[in-house]
Amino acid sequence: MLIVHAGGLEGARAAVGTVVVIDVLRAFTVSAYALAAGATECRLVAEMAEARRLASRLEGAVLSAEEAGLPVEGIPISNSPSMLRDLDLHGRTLVQRSSAGTQCMAAAIRAERLFAASLVVAEATARAVRVAAPEVVTLVATGEDRGHPEDRACAEYIEGRLRGNCPDLDRLLEPLRSSERYRRLAAGAWPGFPPEDLELSLTPDRFDFAMPVERDDLGLRLTALRDEAG
Repeated sequence: MLIVHAGGLEGARAAVGTVVVIDVLRAFTVSAYALAAGATECRLVAEMAEARRLASRLEGAVLSAEEAGLPVEGIPISNSPSMLRDLDLHGRTLVQRSSAGTQCMAAAIRAERLFAASLVVAEATARAVRVAAPEVVTLVATGEDRGHPEDRACAEYIEGRLRGNCPDLDRLLEPLRSSERYRRLAAGAWPGFPPEDLELSLTPDRFDFAMPVERDDLGLRLTALRDEAG
């Protein structure tokens, strides 16, 4: 198995084989919490207008969105796991628009197979990829082109699990935790980013499912995939 690392939109556009698109803070952490809260699927869209249209078409849909990392007027749920973790989403669809994760997922048009990932589903993602036994795996750290190190840390963590190793996640996350950005987020100084989102997002392997993504008539559909090991 050849494991390739890529970053940002350009990396997503060039990614081949089984492609794992990673967004830790916070799009694909939000997806995982939504599925854990009973959502049947998450619909990933690149544009805000498209997100509004799709949410209006799907009965009972819940919309989660941000633009430039900030809340969107009129949409009560930003790109935040703490805003939806206690909701009853049983049988509902979460429509998601974000500035990194959903953009890169939409750009990964050369992939043979797609997964969305974050730290909370990292081990389950590695298991699902191992079962698929691809020749090439591309790990796309969506925030790498913006200097956000947590997605690369997650990519290295998943690579380690794919190779049967036990990576030191504290070491991998040190560039994030020593940054001014982290201090600002932890202080609650970023609109639409509750400080508790950090703990919810940075604890690995909370959930026992991977998140495959498929394209259909409505666009990108993310669901939960469990296996016997999970």
